[in-house]
Amino acid sequence: MIKLNEIVFGNGNPFVLIAGPCVIESREITFDTAAEIKRITEELNIPFIFKSSYKKANRTDVNSFTGLGDDEGLQILADIKTDLNLPILTDVHSPAEANKASEAADILQIPAFLCRQTDLLIAAGETGKIINIKKGQFLAPSSMKNAADKVASTGNNKILLTERGTTFGYNNLVVDMRALIIMRELGYPVVMDATHSVQMPGAGNITGGNPKFIAPLAKAAAAVGIDALFVEVHPDPQKALSDSESQLPLSELKKLLIEVKKIDEAVKNND
Repeated sequence: MIKLNEIVFGNGNPFVLIAGPCVIESREITFDTAAEIKRITEELNIPFIFKSSYKKANRTDVNSFTGLGDDEGLQILADIKTDLNLPILTDVHSPAEANKASEAADILQIPAFLCRQTDLLIAAGETGKIINIKKGQFLAPSSMKNAADKVASTGNNKILLTERGTTFGYNNLVVDMRALIIMRELGYPVVMDATHSVQMPGAGNITGGNPKFIAPLAKAAAAVGIDALFVEVHPDPQKALSDSESQLPLSELKKLLIEVKKIDEAVKNND
């Protein structure tokens, strides 16, 4: 079990929503999206952590949008945290970023491609923040013990483990729901990333996706049992500057959350 203010991950508590645009595109889009998700989650009584990357360091194409600049992006996150009273999750990509990002973020996220980077995991752990480690597309879920152990070696056991699909041949991912059970058995709360799991990586100069599968995967994961649901959300995904093929339209979020909450309550009431 991990606590962040009044939010509790694990131990049979209701699922936590981690959501927001893939990357900070502008102050207006970021604030408007955060405010609308907050309105929806307050109406539905769902704990909410706002997520957006202040920098995207793993784009497919060299000319792809990577952010507004580190300082501006982190300032926008800090302002959302203060003005909207929301906890913040964002990615870090190098040891040097960890301390700087931790000034704005409550949770530091290790991207899936970087989940074996020892120096990064240790630097993140040393901040004392909650660390969300995404399972690499190339790893068995049991292998996430090694990644968690690196963070825990700093004395920081506030660790979340996220499923986001496994490489399946070329240009596709598959989700093995057993991974959620296996990773929870490592002793940490588990998160289902329902949007990156529908990606079709490496298909040309952008990452493709099948967003019609976001809802089925989210609901299936809730039936297995999750401690948090991760969903990248955008007001107009087709105009998004990153992950345009795999973000959930903001207009569809409430319906999805209602369905997931019903399943989550049924599963956890029967435990």
